[in-house]
Amino acid sequence: MPRADAQRNVDALLAAAKEEFTTHGVDVGVRAIAARAGVGTATLYRHFPLRSDLIVAVFRREIDDITALATQLAETHEPDAAVRQWVQRYTEFVATKHGLGAALHSGDPAYSGLREYFESNAGPALQRLLDAAAAAGAMRGGIDAIDLIGAVANLSVPPPGSTDTSRAARMVGLLLDGLRYGARASRL
Repeated sequence: MPRADAQRNVDALLAAAKEEFTTHGVDVGVRAIAARAGVGTATLYRHFPLRSDLIVAVFRREIDDITALATQLAETHEPDAAVRQWVQRYTEFVATKHGLGAALHSGDPAYSGLREYFESNAGPALQRLLDAAAAAGAMRGGIDAIDLIGAVANLSVPPPGSTDTSRAARMVGLLLDGLRYGARASRL
């Protein structure tokens, strides 16, 4: 277990990296990340010797956060609202990861296993929400979480030559509206 101050530094670095990646992409300078976190670059390199280590850590934390969010939403919202809010958060996650897709598909072995980590954590979390929505008659049954995650990711990518992420919410909203089609019929 890391010391409390070391854990605070890691948390600050991950939060700063997430913000910098969102604003400037994953190729942002490490000095900007360290400055935003309020630590020196030596501290950054002590915890994350390679840029890929930092990218992986940010990505894993994001996966853990959206996985935990599914549980929270299931406990506090109606099934349909829980799915919508989870998908909205996932849409934001995808739409703001400039350059992350290229990094993940770069062939760098540091990124191996991330897709599986995502699918084995976020997939089942969303599947539980989808199953609850289907059982409540709010959405049709038989929706595969990984298929929906892929569709949302594709709809969340800005149009070619654009950085406009505003259409993602509209497009994903249309997709979710379509999942309601036949919902009541599947309960009969």
